[in-house]
Amino acid sequence: MDRSERFYKIMNLLRGAGAVPTATLLRDLEISRATLHRDLEYLRDRMDTPIVYDQLRCGYRLNDPAPGALRHELPGLWFSSREAHALLTFHHFLESLEPGLLSPHIEPLKERIQSLLESKDQTLQEIARRIRILAQAVRHTEPACFQLVAHALLARRRMSFHYHGRARGNITERTVSPQRLAHYRDNWYLDAWDHGKRALRTFAVERIREPHLLDEHARDISEERLNRYFTESYGIFSGYPRRKAVLSFSPERARWVAEELWHPQQRGHFEDGHYLLEIPYSDDRELVLDILKHGPDVEVLRPKSLRKKVLEQLLRAASRYRQ
Repeated sequence: MDRSERFYKIMNLLRGAGAVPTATLLRDLEISRATLHRDLEYLRDRMDTPIVYDQLRCGYRLNDPAPGALRHELPGLWFSSREAHALLTFHHFLESLEPGLLSPHIEPLKERIQSLLESKDQTLQEIARRIRILAQAVRHTEPACFQLVAHALLARRRMSFHYHGRARGNITERTVSPQRLAHYRDNWYLDAWDHGKRALRTFAVERIREPHLLDEHARDISEERLNRYFTESYGIFSGYPRRKAVLSFSPERARWVAEELWHPQQRGHFEDGHYLLEIPYSDDRELVLDILKHGPDVEVLRPKSLRKKVLEQLLRAASRYRQ
């Protein structure tokens, strides 16, 4: 039994009726008296657990507040040891957040995660040395820009900026009401109401130039409308889904794709060894790229327009390799 599991069991024992004798804790946990004392001290000092020794009852108990008040919980102790190690990924994500957005608030959370992961034999540094978390195609965001965008979002203020669009290379002036920040495929995006376009738009934060905070209050868009516009279509490209792609994956590739989530509303089934995947989308640019990376192991069955576009891209790619 590792340390995290012992903490979980100690809490369950102390939440029982009355006080728990030392002998009972030693027997049920199968540890030495010295280890028990270290565990109890750690729970008190590092995790603020109100454990007291009751002289009258000759045992340990939780000094919880008055009846009706919230009882003390140890964040994360409902995780198993393996699940707790998965928290390292989240800890790494917190470490990589741009400075200034939530720094004062996430430090206690990082400390709690660290206390769950660590044991007398494993430090967080040792765990991090043994587990790799790889970022891919990360684009640099200026910290000052990110901080202003985040401040406008949380303060519910409008902002203006120049936006350097990557597709056409042009620069446009925008005034927006920030709605959400999205961290997608290791990069940051701003979902906002564009007052000039009078529509919802998504902006890559690293393409925002000369941002300014405005005095006007941001326009609030309902949660339902935001979810419908930004999450129902495919990938980072927003919009209400107008089409449905039907893809057929080879039996070899199906072993992977059948267990992947491409879209929350996807549908899939096997047919003659192939895996057929249905995906709603509005803008096909990201979808085409994801299809192309599977090469000859995928075929677009519908719609014809998507099938034609993928075929054109494949022919253009093949033409570069002709002798």
